[in-house]
Amino acid sequence: MIADPQLLALRSDDAPQRLAQAELARAARDWRSSPSVAAVLADLDRFASDAPLERCPALAALFAADGACKRDLVDSFVSAMTGALASAPLGHVPMRHFTNGVQSTLMLARTGNTSLSLVAYDGSGMAQLPDAVTVDFGPSEIWEQVLAGSALGELIERTAAELVRTTLALCPGVVLARDCSRTSLQLRQVDGCLVMLRMQRRRAMAGVTCEYRLADGALVHQAAGNPRDSRIELMLALLGRMARTDAAPHMTRIAGGDGSAAMRWQALRECLALDTGEGFAALTRIMAVPGDALAKPAAALHRQLLEMHPQLKALEPCPA
Repeated sequence: MIADPQLLALRSDDAPQRLAQAELARAARDWRSSPSVAAVLADLDRFASDAPLERCPALAALFAADGACKRDLVDSFVSAMTGALASAPLGHVPMRHFTNGVQSTLMLARTGNTSLSLVAYDGSGMAQLPDAVTVDFGPSEIWEQVLAGSALGELIERTAAELVRTTLALCPGVVLARDCSRTSLQLRQVDGCLVMLRMQRRRAMAGVTCEYRLADGALVHQAAGNPRDSRIELMLALLGRMARTDAAPHMTRIAGGDGSAAMRWQALRECLALDTGEGFAALTRIMAVPGDALAKPAAALHRQLLEMHPQLKALEPCPA
């Protein structure tokens, strides 16, 4: 086996690697501190704090039709990173990145629930994937502009009655802004490589992410729309499997709280399994609250439980 001398040297001395990373980190800091990029990052902070996009001019200009500002941002980033890599080839770009052979993402900046990323789709890799049979809708907003390449895609809109599908041609300069809870973009064919600048803002009080079957619009899966709710649901499930009856009062508070409907329902189910009395009392309270998103499903479960277990009638509060 032939090994490069520089790589062999790293086995006994990691100083070149540390110096290379320091060079890449310096290049990233210099890029972020340049006036044009600093203005974008300042606007990203405001936008993440729920400021409307029109009050963030540097950020809004990235997704304008002329594309001049986004070219400055992306070209300056590429120039800074390639220049640093030329002098420090053992380093890596100090930014979060991901690839699965079809989609590659490099996060340029992130503030709170808002991120700005470069996204690339490989056409040959996409051609090997099976046709999509479902579509996801999640609690976020996305702005995208095509930087390079071309593709055919489909905008899929969720309405009360059906999924509405519209064919879309993507080419440099095309700008898309969508509410992902109602509209999803799926790529069908990519010519070569498609590169996009993407800004995504997740809603602070995110609801659930829903997956529907394309053939008939049927709901096939749903999941918590933010990491916090996912963690809480996992903890609830774990406490239930551990038979921690002492957790039941905490579960009833979550079930009756102001969290997402999915998380509250999970808490209610786990509480019923752990402590029937505590859970049934919480169920009765929730079904009696007008306007509660869980009132109707709670009432349906209440009736079902009474039919299956008439002895639960004794746990209902006295009418007086």
